[in-house]
Amino acid sequence: MRASIDWLGLFSHLLLLSFLAIGGAITVVPDLHRVMVQQMGLLTETQFNASIAIAQASPGPNVLFVAVMGYQAAGLLGAGTALFGIMLPSTALTLLIARWGRARRDWPTVQAFKTGMAPIVIALMFATGWILIGKTPGWQPILLTGGTALAVWRTRVHFLVLIVIGAVLGALGWI
Repeated sequence: MRASIDWLGLFSHLLLLSFLAIGGAITVVPDLHRVMVQQMGLLTETQFNASIAIAQASPGPNVLFVAVMGYQAAGLLGAGTALFGIMLPSTALTLLIARWGRARRDWPTVQAFKTGMAPIVIALMFATGWILIGKTPGWQPILLTGGTALAVWRTRVHFLVLIVIGAVLGALGWI
């Protein structure tokens, strides 16, 4: 645990990232990496990747990786700060906009907004994948990621089957 963490800076950055987390918290991974690993030095590359892997393997909401990162950086206070920072604005905004949008779902501007957000979410998810596989040496992570994306896109293979395949390849040391 680091004593010199800029708590207000980390909390306020997570508050801002929360507004960008359209499509889920996983879309803000590239900027979390920049801030927590490169800028603030709160986590190592290994801790950063492990935080995501642990949270994704655990049952529960996708956003748990932010709490795991906060915990690894500064214990329970870090976990609470990170999770509250990322959840507060997006949860409040989601509740307000969902009610407003449901009442106006036939408006052309609401439909255009939904249509326009899809490529942004896809690009942010691509950037997350790039950060996660870019630090791992070799061609295997790139091949596995590309193959998995192609399987999800073009087949009806259940995603749990793909997770098991990835786990087996990891256990065999291929990744």
